[in-house]
Amino acid sequence: MSTQIKQFNIHEDWTVVILGFIIIGISLFIFLPEVPVFSWSNSNDLKTKVFDFANLKILLIQFLYLISIGAFGAFLIGKSVKYFLLTFPTLYLLTLIALLLAGNSAIKSINLEAVIFSLIIGLAIGNFFKLPEWFRSALSTEVFVKIGLVLLGTSVIFSDILKAGSLGLIQALVVVLSVWYFAFWLCRKLKVDDELTMMISSAVSICGVSAAIATSGAIKGDSKKLSYVISIVLVTAIPMMIFMPIIAKYFNFPEEVTGAWLGGSIDTSGAVVASGSLVGETALKISTIVKFSQNVLLGLAAFAISVYWTYTHNKSAEAVESKPTLSVIWERFPKFVIGFILASLLFSFFITSEVRDSVKDSLKNLQGIWFALAFTSIGLETNFKDLLANNSRKPLYVFLIAQLFNVIVTLIIAYFLFGK
Repeated sequence: MSTQIKQFNIHEDWTVVILGFIIIGISLFIFLPEVPVFSWSNSNDLKTKVFDFANLKILLIQFLYLISIGAFGAFLIGKSVKYFLLTFPTLYLLTLIALLLAGNSAIKSINLEAVIFSLIIGLAIGNFFKLPEWFRSALSTEVFVKIGLVLLGTSVIFSDILKAGSLGLIQALVVVLSVWYFAFWLCRKLKVDDELTMMISSAVSICGVSAAIATSGAIKGDSKKLSYVISIVLVTAIPMMIFMPIIAKYFNFPEEVTGAWLGGSIDTSGAVVASGSLVGETALKISTIVKFSQNVLLGLAAFAISVYWTYTHNKSAEAVESKPTLSVIWERFPKFVIGFILASLLFSFFITSEVRDSVKDSLKNLQGIWFALAFTSIGLETNFKDLLANNSRKPLYVFLIAQLFNVIVTLIIAYFLFGK
């Protein structure tokens, strides 16, 4: 390794905090990237909206923006900038295909998110074509995920938490704690490994995809296991989104109760909005509030999980001989969580609501593209046979049982808090 690379070899977690705040700073003070259009229903939409010259120009600018940030990150970490620059165009193109598929109106109606297409495309190419080792080594999966998580902090606004209302927060707190502990206990009973236990418990109890990603980052989890959990979350959300409103109507649940039930049970925000819309305006409003109340607990959960995991899974000689000291915990603590919290504090207390509203769509788009790039990378570096072989059906059974528990507990709490 050259002297120059050694000199610039910053820890990955600190690098993503730096990159995340560079993106935030650019958005606030220098340049606000436009949001490209991916929504389409037919071939005419593709031609006039998606492949319109103005939209292609936005995509080109976005590409240059992302590759610049990514290359700087590779430089800071000490990875090969040359290989990153050679790899990223292919990765970006594959991710655009995933976003294009997810933008179709028929796909949107069943709420299949872009990350699942990113994963599928990556898996298909990674398993049917032999990729060069330098290509695989240049993939920056963890960096992409954690940049997205730092940017996610910009959408967790403390004033919005207060607006969510005391009932929504109470329900979120009770549901998250009870469902998380039940899933954790069930995983232990069925001897599911520790990493999957943490990811499943967080995904089923807090907010699905984002919670699984944040937890995986906090415990430095295996990306293959993360992709497995994400797949379960997204596939399970579809029948829940369709059948829960039908069940609510059949049993004539009040709209307020139905909304709280949907918001507290369904794991993805898009599916919550879709299912709430099927019931009515009141159900949509309350389901969104309850879901958001759960989402805002993500930062606290990631922090708590980070401390717990660092404290209980430290394998150093010092930790083996005695309990880890605060310095050891700090050394192993995932610093991107600090970036997430700082971004949330910045946008909650130091940025005006007008400025926040002007940048939120652009930052949300950037957050989404980093996540999508990460899942394309996970697919490319994952052998599908290994993904299936290394995971028994126990994690799936745990998730389904925990989700059933979630549905029942949330309905009881929703009736208690929102029933008239």
